[in-house]
Amino acid sequence: MAESLRDRVREKLLRQIAEDGGAPSGGAEDDDPRLVALDDDLAALDRAPDGDPVIEHLAAKYWVP
Repeated sequence: MAESLRDRVREKLLRQIAEDGGAPSGGAEDDDPRLVALDDDLAALDRAPDGDPVIEHLAAKYWVP
């Protein structure tokens, strides 16, 4: 498996957002708390440098092997 943990978490978050009917960075019109939380976690993942514990935290939170 060549994908990094970051890539797998990103894929999972994007899939969850799509399944919940949203789009990444949906904007202020999205007031669904689940979509807001997913978008916030995606933003945190994007800001995290390689090796940051937040990547592992998000992997555990979203059950990414």
